[in-house]
Order: sequence, then C-alpha cells, then structure tokens
Amino acid sequence: MTSSATIMVAPNGARKTKSDHPEVPMTIAETAQTAAACAEAGATAIHAHIRDAQGAHILDAAVYRELLDAITRECGDKIFAQVTTEAVGIYQPEEQMAVMRELRPRGFSAALKELIASPEKETEAADFYHWALKEDIAVQHILYAAEEIHRFADLVRREVIPGGRHALLFVLGRYAKNLESEVEDLLPFIEALNASGLKSSSEWMVCGFGRSETASLAAAMALGGHARVGFENSLWHADGEIAESNAERVHVISAIAEHLGRGGQTLEDTSRVLGVRDTENS
Repeated sequence: MTSSATIMVAPNGARKTKSDHPEVPMTIAETAQTAAACAEAGATAIHAHIRDAQGAHILDAAVYRELLDAITRECGDKIFAQVTTEAVGIYQPEEQMAVMRELRPRGFSAALKELIASPEKETEAADFYHWALKEDIAVQHILYAAEEIHRFADLVRREVIPGGRHALLFVLGRYAKNLESEVEDLLPFIEALNASGLKSSSEWMVCGFGRSETASLAAAMALGGHARVGFENSLWHADGEIAESNAERVHVISAIAEHLGRGGQTLEDTSRVLGVRDTENS
C-alpha cells in the first residue's frame, strides 16, 4: 500500500451536462483543460468520459484517442488518464471490451457487474482481463456493493481475473435514495475487504455521491485508501455550497490528504494504485 493518497478527478461522467453545472466538461478541449486545472490543484489521475455531438455518452476508440492526445498536450506527464468502459445501458460487454482492445489505453475502469454479469460471461471476460495484464494495461475494478468484494475474490482465486495486485473502486451511494452517500456506507466495504484475503494485494479507492462526498473521501484516506472526486459524483462542498469547478473540489481533497500526512503522490505511485503491474514482484 502506498503511503501517499492518489487523488483522481472524475469531471463529467456519462450523464451530467451543463444544465447541471456550467463547468461540467462536455468536449474534448474542455475535458483536457479541466485535466490540466485539476493537475495543478493536486490530482494525479483523471477518469475520463467522452460524449457525442449531442452530449450523449459514447464508447469510441477514435474519439478516446483524440481525448488522450489532448490531455497529453495540456498536461504533459502530470496526470494519469484512465478511460471508462461504462455501459450506461447502451453497450454490451463484448462491445465494451472491443473498444478497449482497439484503443489499448494506459488504463481503464470496468464494473464487475457489467463485464461479468453472470457465470456464463466468465470465459470471455477472463480472456479480456488476461489480455489487459499481458499488455500492462491498468485495470481498476468498480464494485458497487460490499458483497461484490467476495465475488471478486472468488474470481481472483479461480484466475478469471489474473494478477498478483488489484485496483478497486468502492462506489458509495449509487443506489441510495436521492443518490446521497453516507460515510457509514464505507464500513461494509472495509469489513468485506478485510475478510476477503485481498487486503494486502489491493489498492482501493472511494467515490461518493452527493453532499457527503468530502467526508467519505476523508474517511477513505484516513483508513489508507484513495479518493476519486469530481462532478461525476458530486457538485458540493462539505458545507453544502456548490463548487465553482472540478479543480476547486480537487483542491479541497488534496488539502485533506496533506493534513492526513498522505500528500506528495507521484505518477509512479498513481500507476501502481490504478493497476499497473509491479514487474519486479510479478
């Protein structure tokens, strides 16, 4: 486990638009500029979504390449760019995996319940996860409930999901009333992780919906985890005020990490946290 905390910004997601907040980035240029501002505020990673001309969520390798190139131009080597495989009820697992195979990104996130929705999907998913490991592509596994940790551990034991280390994202409040998470929502995840046998071989990150995002991320970092912050999940500061920008939210969480003695994250640290293989120990 790294002693410093990775702060990842998730600036837009698949659903929010400028009607939710004028600073939600919708275009490639806006997203790249947001990445640069958030890097200056303390983020070392960005979780990036792309949209079509009408602002709808898409998975498209060519458009992703444009975005990743734009982020590199704006940020240089200051930030790790992770793309999403999120289905949003539009894409099937084979389509999600095909886009990643074509794109070959540095890293991507994937929801366990989307890519392996049933035991019948395990063989195809195993081939995909083994491919990603062979290509040194960083995979962060999204888990929406504590019960999914035990299923994830079983898939690791059976080598459906390969590798000696794993990057996990715990989502707090996705299915709560009004999309409002609570700090207490983290506890079942921690208990399940401790019981799963994965604690020593995993890096975990938290994102939280709604007005308790700050408190949830502070608790995660205090317990040794990492933080994903941004308008995809929440627009609010701890006092209930709406943030002016994603960078403002990053600055708040970065200051908390410093206060906890977990500042100073490097890109090398971030790569390990997000699932890049440690070749010396593989």
